[in-house]
Amino acid sequence: MKVYYEQDADFNLIKDKKIVILGFGSQGHAHALNLKESGATNVVVALREGSSSIKKASDVGLKSETPELAVKDADIVMFLAPDENQQEIYETMIEPNIKKSSALAFAHGLNIHFKLITPREDLDVFMIAPKGPGHTVRGEYLKGGGVPCLIAIDKDVSGNAKELGLAYASAIGGGKSGIIETTFKEECETDLFGEQTVLCGGLMSLITNGFETLVEAGYAPEMAYFECLHEVKLIVDLMYEGGMANMRYSISNTAEFGDYTRGPRVVNQQSKETMKKILKEIQDGTFVKEWMDEHKSGQIKFKQMRADGAKHQIEEVGAKLRSMMPWIASNKLVKDI
Repeated sequence: MKVYYEQDADFNLIKDKKIVILGFGSQGHAHALNLKESGATNVVVALREGSSSIKKASDVGLKSETPELAVKDADIVMFLAPDENQQEIYETMIEPNIKKSSALAFAHGLNIHFKLITPREDLDVFMIAPKGPGHTVRGEYLKGGGVPCLIAIDKDVSGNAKELGLAYASAIGGGKSGIIETTFKEECETDLFGEQTVLCGGLMSLITNGFETLVEAGYAPEMAYFECLHEVKLIVDLMYEGGMANMRYSISNTAEFGDYTRGPRVVNQQSKETMKKILKEIQDGTFVKEWMDEHKSGQIKFKQMRADGAKHQIEEVGAKLRSMMPWIASNKLVKDI
Protein backbone atom coordinates (compact mmCIF):
# COMPACT_ATOMS: atom_id res chain seq x y z
CA MET A 1 0.00 0.00 0.00
CA LYS A 2 1.43 3.35 -1.05
CA VAL A 3 0.88 6.41 1.13
CA TYR A 4 1.67 9.97 0.03
CA TYR A 5 2.07 13.19 2.02
CA GLU A 6 2.34 16.93 1.39
CA GLN A 7 5.91 16.66 0.13
CA ASP A 8 4.71 14.25 -2.58
CA ALA A 9 2.15 16.72 -3.95
CA ASP A 10 2.71 19.80 -6.11
CA PHE A 11 -0.10 22.23 -5.32
CA ASN A 12 1.03 24.54 -8.12
CA LEU A 13 -0.42 22.01 -10.60
CA ILE A 14 -3.95 23.04 -9.57
CA LYS A 15 -3.45 26.45 -7.96
CA ASP A 16 -4.71 28.44 -10.95
CA LYS A 17 -6.89 25.79 -12.58
CA LYS A 18 -10.65 26.15 -12.58
CA ILE A 19 -11.93 23.60 -10.06
CA VAL A 20 -15.67 23.02 -10.14
CA ILE A 21 -17.36 21.49 -7.10
CA LEU A 22 -20.67 19.86 -8.02
CA GLY A 23 -22.87 20.19 -4.97
CA PHE A 24 -22.62 22.13 -1.72
CA GLY A 25 -23.58 19.66 0.97
CA SER A 26 -21.30 18.42 3.73
CA GLN A 27 -18.44 17.32 1.45
CA GLY A 28 -18.92 20.08 -1.15
CA HIS A 29 -18.77 22.80 1.48
CA ALA A 30 -15.58 21.32 2.97
CA HIS A 31 -13.76 20.71 -0.32
CA ALA A 32 -14.55 24.14 -1.74
CA LEU A 33 -13.48 26.10 1.34
CA ASN A 34 -10.38 23.99 2.03
CA LEU A 35 -9.23 24.37 -1.59
CA LYS A 36 -9.79 28.11 -1.51
CA GLU A 37 -8.01 28.57 1.81
CA SER A 38 -5.10 26.45 0.57
CA GLY A 39 -4.62 29.01 -2.20
CA ALA A 40 -6.67 27.73 -5.14
CA THR A 41 -7.60 30.85 -7.07
CA ASN A 42 -10.54 29.67 -9.17
CA VAL A 43 -12.91 27.47 -7.16
CA VAL A 44 -16.51 27.49 -8.40
CA VAL A 45 -19.51 25.73 -6.88
CA ALA A 46 -21.86 24.29 -9.52
CA LEU A 47 -25.51 24.56 -8.46
CA ARG A 48 -28.80 24.34 -10.30
CA GLU A 49 -30.54 27.63 -10.99
CA GLY A 50 -32.61 28.63 -7.98
CA SER A 51 -30.78 26.32 -5.55
CA SER A 52 -31.03 27.35 -1.91
CA SER A 53 -27.28 26.67 -1.64
CA ILE A 54 -26.36 29.59 -3.91
CA LYS A 55 -26.73 32.02 -1.01
CA LYS A 56 -24.86 29.67 1.34
CA ALA A 57 -21.91 29.60 -1.06
CA SER A 58 -22.00 33.35 -1.54
CA ASP A 59 -22.10 33.94 2.22
CA VAL A 60 -18.74 32.18 2.62
CA GLY A 61 -17.15 33.97 -0.33
CA LEU A 62 -17.54 31.32 -3.01
CA LYS A 63 -18.64 31.91 -6.57
CA SER A 64 -21.39 29.71 -8.02
CA GLU A 65 -22.51 28.93 -11.58
CA THR A 66 -24.95 26.50 -13.14
CA PRO A 67 -23.33 23.11 -13.87
CA GLU A 68 -23.71 23.57 -17.63
CA LEU A 69 -21.87 26.89 -17.56
CA ALA A 70 -19.32 25.98 -14.91
CA VAL A 71 -17.88 22.99 -16.76
CA LYS A 72 -17.39 24.71 -20.14
CA ASP A 73 -13.95 25.94 -19.10
CA ALA A 74 -13.35 23.70 -16.07
CA ASP A 75 -10.07 21.87 -15.57
CA ILE A 76 -11.26 19.62 -12.73
CA VAL A 77 -14.88 18.74 -11.97
CA MET A 78 -15.44 17.10 -8.58
CA PHE A 79 -18.73 15.20 -8.19
CA LEU A 80 -20.02 15.80 -4.66
CA ALA A 81 -23.73 15.56 -5.41
CA PRO A 82 -25.54 12.52 -3.94
CA ASP A 83 -24.58 9.20 -5.57
CA GLU A 84 -28.10 8.62 -6.85
CA ASN A 85 -28.14 11.92 -8.77
CA GLN A 86 -24.72 11.76 -10.39
CA GLN A 87 -25.62 9.74 -13.49
CA GLU A 88 -28.37 12.17 -14.53
CA ILE A 89 -26.16 15.19 -13.79
CA TYR A 90 -23.32 13.77 -15.88
CA GLU A 91 -25.44 12.74 -18.84
CA THR A 92 -27.60 15.86 -19.05
CA MET A 93 -25.37 18.67 -17.79
CA ILE A 94 -21.72 17.65 -17.83
CA GLU A 95 -20.87 15.45 -20.80
CA PRO A 96 -22.47 17.74 -23.43
CA ASN A 97 -20.70 20.81 -22.04
CA ILE A 98 -17.39 19.89 -20.43
CA LYS A 99 -14.34 20.98 -22.39
CA LYS A 100 -12.04 18.43 -23.94
CA SER A 101 -9.25 16.93 -21.80
CA SER A 102 -10.67 18.02 -18.46
CA ALA A 103 -10.61 15.77 -15.40
CA LEU A 104 -13.58 14.21 -13.64
CA ALA A 105 -13.08 13.57 -9.93
CA PHE A 106 -15.20 11.58 -7.49
CA ALA A 107 -15.23 11.19 -3.71
CA HIS A 108 -16.80 7.73 -3.92
CA GLY A 109 -16.35 5.02 -6.53
CA LEU A 110 -19.96 3.87 -6.92
CA ASN A 111 -20.94 5.52 -10.21
CA ILE A 112 -17.71 4.65 -11.98
CA HIS A 113 -17.19 1.15 -10.57
CA PHE A 114 -20.74 0.03 -11.33
CA LYS A 115 -20.67 1.82 -14.71
CA LEU A 116 -23.62 4.10 -14.03
CA ILE A 117 -21.42 6.79 -15.54
CA THR A 118 -19.33 6.06 -18.62
CA PRO A 119 -16.98 9.05 -18.92
CA ARG A 120 -16.14 10.54 -22.29
CA GLU A 121 -12.94 9.08 -23.70
CA ASP A 122 -10.93 12.32 -23.57
CA LEU A 123 -11.42 12.86 -19.83
CA ASP A 124 -9.13 11.92 -16.95
CA VAL A 125 -11.02 10.15 -14.15
CA PHE A 126 -9.69 9.97 -10.59
CA MET A 127 -11.02 9.65 -7.08
CA ILE A 128 -10.18 11.55 -3.91
CA ALA A 129 -12.17 10.06 -1.04
CA PRO A 130 -11.70 11.58 2.43
CA LYS A 131 -12.15 8.95 5.15
CA GLY A 132 -14.56 11.03 7.14
CA PRO A 133 -17.72 13.12 6.74
CA GLY A 134 -17.45 16.60 5.29
CA HIS A 135 -17.87 18.30 8.65
CA THR A 136 -14.80 16.43 9.87
CA VAL A 137 -12.85 17.22 6.68
CA ARG A 138 -13.53 20.89 7.35
CA GLY A 139 -13.03 20.73 11.10
CA GLU A 140 -9.66 18.97 10.96
CA TYR A 141 -8.44 21.36 8.27
CA LEU A 142 -9.33 24.36 10.45
CA LYS A 143 -7.32 22.79 13.29
CA GLY A 144 -4.28 22.67 11.01
CA GLY A 145 -4.56 18.97 10.24
CA GLY A 146 -6.52 16.87 7.82
CA VAL A 147 -8.50 13.69 7.25
CA PRO A 148 -6.72 10.83 5.45
CA CYS A 149 -7.78 10.52 1.81
CA LEU A 150 -7.89 7.67 -0.67
CA ILE A 151 -6.67 8.21 -4.22
CA ALA A 152 -7.51 6.05 -7.23
CA ILE A 153 -7.03 6.52 -10.95
CA ASP A 154 -9.58 5.10 -13.39
CA LYS A 155 -8.44 6.88 -16.60
CA ASP A 156 -5.18 8.71 -17.13
CA VAL A 157 -5.59 10.24 -20.59
CA SER A 158 -3.35 13.22 -19.84
CA GLY A 159 -0.61 11.19 -18.15
CA ASN A 160 -0.99 13.59 -15.21
CA ALA A 161 -4.12 12.35 -13.43
CA LYS A 162 -2.33 11.02 -10.36
CA GLU A 163 -0.34 14.22 -9.89
CA LEU A 164 -3.55 16.28 -10.15
CA GLY A 165 -5.23 14.00 -7.65
CA LEU A 166 -2.38 14.22 -5.16
CA ALA A 167 -2.41 18.01 -5.39
CA TYR A 168 -6.17 18.11 -4.83
CA ALA A 169 -6.07 15.65 -1.92
CA SER A 170 -3.27 17.55 -0.23
CA ALA A 171 -5.09 20.86 -0.65
CA ILE A 172 -8.17 19.63 1.20
CA GLY A 173 -5.99 18.42 4.09
CA GLY A 174 -5.16 14.83 3.16
CA GLY A 175 -1.47 15.51 2.70
CA LYS A 176 -1.05 16.12 6.43
CA SER A 177 -2.45 12.74 7.47
CA GLY A 178 -1.83 10.52 4.46
CA ILE A 179 -3.13 9.94 0.92
CA ILE A 180 -3.55 6.21 0.42
CA GLU A 181 -3.49 4.65 -3.05
CA THR A 182 -6.31 2.25 -3.88
CA THR A 183 -8.73 1.40 -6.71
CA PHE A 184 -12.31 2.43 -7.46
CA LYS A 185 -13.41 -1.18 -6.88
CA GLU A 186 -11.69 -1.57 -3.51
CA GLU A 187 -12.85 1.81 -2.18
CA CYS A 188 -16.42 1.36 -3.35
CA GLU A 189 -16.99 -2.18 -2.14
CA THR A 190 -15.27 -1.79 1.24
CA ASP A 191 -16.98 1.56 1.85
CA LEU A 192 -20.46 0.16 1.17
CA PHE A 193 -19.72 -2.91 3.29
CA GLY A 194 -18.46 -0.87 6.24
CA GLU A 195 -21.46 1.46 6.11
CA GLN A 196 -24.03 -1.32 5.88
CA THR A 197 -22.69 -3.89 8.32
CA VAL A 198 -20.74 -1.91 10.93
CA LEU A 199 -20.66 1.88 10.89
CA CYS A 200 -24.27 2.72 10.05
CA GLY A 201 -26.53 -0.29 9.55
CA GLY A 202 -24.85 -2.60 12.06
CA LEU A 203 -24.29 -0.02 14.77
CA MET A 204 -27.73 1.61 14.48
CA SER A 205 -29.44 -1.79 14.68
CA LEU A 206 -27.29 -2.83 17.65
CA ILE A 207 -28.07 0.40 19.52
CA THR A 208 -31.79 0.27 18.73
CA ASN A 209 -32.16 -3.37 19.75
CA GLY A 210 -30.23 -2.80 22.96
CA PHE A 211 -32.39 0.21 23.83
CA GLU A 212 -35.62 -1.67 23.09
CA THR A 213 -34.52 -4.71 25.11
CA LEU A 214 -33.96 -2.63 28.24
CA VAL A 215 -37.15 -0.57 27.86
CA GLU A 216 -39.27 -3.68 27.19
CA ALA A 217 -37.80 -5.22 30.36
CA GLY A 218 -39.09 -2.26 32.38
CA TYR A 219 -35.99 -0.09 32.68
CA ALA A 220 -36.22 3.68 32.31
CA PRO A 221 -35.79 4.86 28.70
CA GLU A 222 -33.33 7.47 29.94
CA MET A 223 -31.11 4.77 31.44
CA ALA A 224 -31.39 2.72 28.25
CA TYR A 225 -30.37 5.76 26.18
CA PHE A 226 -27.28 6.43 28.25
CA GLU A 227 -26.15 2.80 28.28
CA CYS A 228 -26.85 1.94 24.64
CA LEU A 229 -26.29 5.20 22.73
CA HIS A 230 -24.74 8.05 24.70
CA GLU A 231 -21.74 6.07 25.94
CA VAL A 232 -20.93 4.70 22.48
CA LYS A 233 -18.90 7.86 21.85
CA LEU A 234 -16.76 7.25 24.92
CA ILE A 235 -15.90 3.74 23.75
CA VAL A 236 -15.34 4.73 20.11
CA ASP A 237 -13.07 7.61 21.12
CA LEU A 238 -10.85 5.16 23.01
CA MET A 239 -10.69 2.83 20.00
CA TYR A 240 -10.04 5.77 17.65
CA GLU A 241 -7.16 6.83 19.86
CA GLY A 242 -5.45 3.46 20.25
CA GLY A 243 -7.43 0.53 18.89
CA MET A 244 -9.41 -2.13 20.72
CA ALA A 245 -6.57 -2.87 23.14
CA ASN A 246 -6.58 0.78 24.26
CA MET A 247 -10.32 0.63 24.90
CA ARG A 248 -10.07 -2.65 26.82
CA TYR A 249 -7.21 -1.26 28.91
CA SER A 250 -9.38 1.72 29.86
CA ILE A 251 -12.57 -0.04 30.91
CA SER A 252 -13.17 -2.07 34.07
CA ASN A 253 -12.23 -5.74 34.32
CA THR A 254 -15.93 -6.50 34.68
CA ALA A 255 -16.72 -4.74 31.41
CA GLU A 256 -13.79 -6.42 29.66
CA PHE A 257 -14.85 -9.89 30.84
CA GLY A 258 -18.38 -9.21 29.60
CA ASP A 259 -16.91 -8.03 26.29
CA TYR A 260 -15.07 -11.31 25.69
CA THR A 261 -17.80 -13.64 26.92
CA ARG A 262 -21.06 -11.95 25.82
CA GLY A 263 -20.14 -9.89 22.75
CA PRO A 264 -19.64 -12.93 20.49
CA ARG A 265 -23.07 -14.22 21.53
CA VAL A 266 -24.69 -11.06 20.15
CA VAL A 267 -22.58 -10.63 17.02
CA ASN A 268 -21.82 -14.25 16.20
CA GLN A 269 -21.03 -16.62 13.35
CA GLN A 270 -24.55 -16.22 12.00
CA SER A 271 -23.97 -12.45 11.92
CA LYS A 272 -20.74 -13.03 10.01
CA GLU A 273 -22.50 -15.26 7.49
CA THR A 274 -25.04 -12.50 6.94
CA MET A 275 -22.18 -10.04 6.45
CA LYS A 276 -20.77 -12.32 3.76
CA LYS A 277 -24.14 -12.32 1.98
CA ILE A 278 -24.30 -8.53 2.17
CA LEU A 279 -20.78 -8.29 0.74
CA LYS A 280 -21.81 -10.54 -2.14
CA GLU A 281 -24.82 -8.29 -2.83
CA ILE A 282 -22.44 -5.33 -2.99
CA GLN A 283 -19.96 -7.09 -5.26
CA ASP A 284 -22.49 -8.38 -7.76
CA GLY A 285 -24.38 -5.08 -8.02
CA THR A 286 -27.56 -6.25 -6.27
CA PHE A 287 -27.43 -3.44 -3.68
CA VAL A 288 -26.70 -0.69 -6.19
CA LYS A 289 -29.54 -1.84 -8.46
CA GLU A 290 -31.92 -1.94 -5.49
CA TRP A 291 -30.90 1.57 -4.41
CA MET A 292 -31.09 3.05 -7.91
CA ASP A 293 -34.51 1.44 -8.48
CA GLU A 294 -35.67 2.93 -5.18
CA HIS A 295 -34.39 6.34 -6.25
CA LYS A 296 -36.12 6.14 -9.64
CA SER A 297 -39.41 5.19 -7.96
CA GLY A 298 -39.35 8.41 -5.93
CA GLN A 299 -37.60 7.04 -2.81
CA ILE A 300 -41.00 6.20 -1.27
CA LYS A 301 -39.79 3.33 0.93
CA PHE A 302 -36.56 5.15 1.76
CA LYS A 303 -38.39 8.27 2.94
CA GLN A 304 -40.82 6.19 4.99
CA MET A 305 -37.96 4.37 6.72
CA ARG A 306 -36.31 7.73 7.45
CA ALA A 307 -39.56 9.08 8.91
CA ASP A 308 -40.14 5.96 11.00
CA GLY A 309 -36.61 6.13 12.40
CA ALA A 310 -37.03 9.78 13.36
CA LYS A 311 -40.16 8.92 15.38
CA HIS A 312 -38.54 6.13 17.40
CA GLN A 313 -38.62 6.56 21.19
CA ILE A 314 -34.82 6.68 21.34
CA GLU A 315 -34.87 9.97 19.39
CA GLU A 316 -37.46 11.55 21.68
CA VAL A 317 -35.61 10.51 24.83
CA GLY A 318 -32.26 11.52 23.36
CA ALA A 319 -33.43 15.02 22.43
CA LYS A 320 -34.66 15.57 25.99
CA LEU A 321 -31.44 14.34 27.57
CA ARG A 322 -29.17 16.25 25.17
CA SER A 323 -31.01 19.48 26.04
CA MET A 324 -29.73 18.95 29.60
CA MET A 325 -26.14 18.83 28.30
CA PRO A 326 -25.61 22.20 26.56
CA TRP A 327 -21.93 21.47 25.91
CA ILE A 328 -22.98 18.93 23.27
CA ALA A 329 -24.84 21.57 21.24
CA SER A 330 -22.02 24.09 21.61
CA ASN A 331 -19.59 21.64 20.02
CA LYS A 332 -21.85 20.24 17.31
CA LEU A 333 -20.22 19.00 14.09
CA VAL A 334 -23.53 19.22 12.23
CA LYS A 335 -25.11 22.64 12.66
CA ASP A 336 -27.73 22.61 9.88
CA ILE A 337 -30.16 19.91 11.01
